[in-house]
Amino acid sequence: MPTFRRLLAFLDPYRRQTIGSLALASLAMGMTVLIPWLVGRTINAIDHGDTGAFVPLALAIVAAGLIRLALTAARRIVAGKVSLAVEYDLRERVYSHLQALELGYFDSQQTGQLMSRATVDLQSIRFFLGYGLVFITQAALTLVLAGAVMFILQPGLAALALLPVPFVVFTAARYNRTSRPALQEVQQRIAELTVEAEESVSGVRVVKAFAREEHMLDRFRDRVDRVFDQNVFSTRLRAFYNPMIAFLPNLGLAVVLLVGGRQVIGGSLSLGDFTAFYTYLVMLIGPMRMLGTALGMSQRAIASGNRLFEVLDREPAIASPPGAPALPAGGGRVVFDGVSLRYGEADPALTGIDLEVEAGTAVALVGPSGSGKTSLVALLARLYDPTSGSVAIDGADLREVDLASLRREIAFVADDSFLFSATVADNIAYARPDATRAEVELAARRAQAAPFIERLPEGYATMVGERGLTLSGGQRQRIAIARALLADPRILILDDATSSVDARTEEAIRAGLNEALAARTTFIVAHRLSTISLADEIVVLDGGRIVDRGAHAELLDRSPLYREIADYGFVDRACLQHDLEEREEVARL
Repeated sequence: MPTFRRLLAFLDPYRRQTIGSLALASLAMGMTVLIPWLVGRTINAIDHGDTGAFVPLALAIVAAGLIRLALTAARRIVAGKVSLAVEYDLRERVYSHLQALELGYFDSQQTGQLMSRATVDLQSIRFFLGYGLVFITQAALTLVLAGAVMFILQPGLAALALLPVPFVVFTAARYNRTSRPALQEVQQRIAELTVEAEESVSGVRVVKAFAREEHMLDRFRDRVDRVFDQNVFSTRLRAFYNPMIAFLPNLGLAVVLLVGGRQVIGGSLSLGDFTAFYTYLVMLIGPMRMLGTALGMSQRAIASGNRLFEVLDREPAIASPPGAPALPAGGGRVVFDGVSLRYGEADPALTGIDLEVEAGTAVALVGPSGSGKTSLVALLARLYDPTSGSVAIDGADLREVDLASLRREIAFVADDSFLFSATVADNIAYARPDATRAEVELAARRAQAAPFIERLPEGYATMVGERGLTLSGGQRQRIAIARALLADPRILILDDATSSVDARTEEAIRAGLNEALAARTTFIVAHRLSTISLADEIVVLDGGRIVDRGAHAELLDRSPLYREIADYGFVDRACLQHDLEEREEVARL
């Protein structure tokens, strides 16, 4: 479907209001066209000394003007509501669609590009649908109505006066074809500028740490220059075509003055009819001039629509199948059956993974960087789907269950924990907004976050800055752990979740987690290997494959890779061994 028709489809929910707005515009233009005719009759009455008709005609002109005022005001109110409603719907649709897209889509997209589509492009569409269509309708009605009256008054003179119209249409059509790619390039370069600004602000700490302010300023200036150059090119197009569109009607005006003036002098045309005719022609010049602006608005909207539909047309690659059942009840037994995973055209991240994890078991995943640990746990929440093989939880293939029900049963704590611009309490209760204050505080104590939270200026009501940057890395991780524990998931994933805390705090967190992990399946991605003491079993990965699994002592004896990781990774192997032995003793009891 052409972009223009797809844009008009956004008006379907507001068809009655749109029709009402156009009807009001039509009636207002009817009053506008009526006024010159009344002026002509008034001048004729004055010319013939008909004082009796003069006053009623003058009052009729005032009445027509007042009616036009009321109709125009009503039309603006209705059109404004439609414009804002369309903007609301567009924002909601774009946002909900972005939320529905799989994580892999965002891996290949720039945040600034997506933000530009959701803001700059959306505004262009909104202004066109809310106001541009009305402008075009008004211009078309003016041309039709005023032209019809002109032909009624003086057919021959009207034909001469309207001779430039085909040239105006041709010029406008040429401008239409020329401006569309230019305006689309403007939108693209604005998006690139948004990307640069977003990255500069998000990475401001790195910029300042390496004293690269001048370098970033040069990059930003380069993007600004590209936007400026493309806008200058578009402005040159407007500077040529818009004045040309505005000039051509003046040729008809000159013909009317020349021919019509002679007719008035010769007595074949009354002064009032000539005045009305001249006023109608002047009335046509405005819409013809507006034609270039309206077409420019429509072309910008189409260019923005093309960019917006690139996002909206992208179907989610990961979604719930129609009528999918909820994840069945269970304790969190996980089975990876012949799982392989590849990101795009890159080398496989996982190959032939066969792994069974019983409910309530804590499994540590260890291996060199790039061995596939994070990729493996990402499959559990269907952040990605395996290229081959299947992942099942409590006997249900994850691709066959309702996605929302699956993700409600899984909590994830990453090494770089993201916090929202909200209070500490709101961040902890993110997955369970109905949680009580006591539950929030209990989760914070288990995550060893309560002591520093209570020292904050407003405690749990303290606002966390954007991305949580007002807190230290360790504080963010502890709040993220509390958030995951409060969610009370069936499966808990800790991806190097204590990497930013000191050894003493980590020890306290591990003590709190021991209680929390007792009744749920847990996957621990262990980069900092002291956290491995939380696990019942260790799985060693290398090159996207499972190369060994077992207990700590067993792996030390038979796995050279695990021995190497242990030799260079453990801060305190004796402490680790003690924790493992203590957990085994508790299990036996």
